[in-house]
Amino acid sequence: MKKSQLPCRVGVGFKPQHFKEINGSRQPVGFFEVHAENYMAAGGPPHAQLGRLREDYPLSIHGVGLSIGSMQPLDRYHLSRVKAVCDRYEPESFSEHLAWSSHESVFLNDLLPLPYTDATLRQVINHIDHVQNVLERQMLLENPATYLLFDESTWAEADFLAEVTRQTGCGLLLDVNNVVVASTNHHLDPADYLAAFPVAHIREVHLGGHSATTDDEGAPLLIDSHDALITDEVWDLYESLIHEIGPTPTLIEWDNDVPEWAVLCDEARTADRILFQASANSVVRA
Repeated sequence: MKKSQLPCRVGVGFKPQHFKEINGSRQPVGFFEVHAENYMAAGGPPHAQLGRLREDYPLSIHGVGLSIGSMQPLDRYHLSRVKAVCDRYEPESFSEHLAWSSHESVFLNDLLPLPYTDATLRQVINHIDHVQNVLERQMLLENPATYLLFDESTWAEADFLAEVTRQTGCGLLLDVNNVVVASTNHHLDPADYLAAFPVAHIREVHLGGHSATTDDEGAPLLIDSHDALITDEVWDLYESLIHEIGPTPTLIEWDNDVPEWAVLCDEARTADRILFQASANSVVRA
């Protein structure tokens, strides 16, 4: 099974509107990430652009439709199409979400939460084993941004993820923005979440923006919207994380209301500075 091998640098999610500028000269990013579902057609401009970028940059493929947390069997056709994308581009990393997004023949365009029970654990483990066997590569599992909790849950999320990694050998993708979003929505301390998280299994980190509103009772409610600058709280939590675990491949996510390429580069440079400082501190400690 191929392990995740992204370079320990900052990457950016690729958007086609940025292709001309990216392709014009070497960019100050360590890798690009794309959603697998956007490259399941046989050809056309998306493949022409991604094929060109793949010549010069490492690649991370991020799935959004496998429905790893569903209680029904995986969609074998969808998985076969994910495999075709991975076989075509041989990415350094493949990841998916701890969520579900389909039921029977209906695909829901969202990443929905799941209760953390023994039954869910068995199903998630079976699904990840299936995915890794088909793809012949390690999968990274991303922690979710959630807006509700289930009374029937018997596992803490961090413990659930730790057990999944123990039984499957998958890695973890820690989305720091998701930690802030979920912790705020559930009136928890994001630092406590990280303190319990199985950080030894983190192979990639995501950073993104969110939108803020209030719920029906006037309490703060954050939405994982991927349409804004990374907030100071997310930056601070990321810096604390990297100080603890050391430099780790990091992605800047921005999927909606996508800005100019220069804005994404600025966000990447901020993350780069944090990685560089962590690397320098590691050298000093050594």
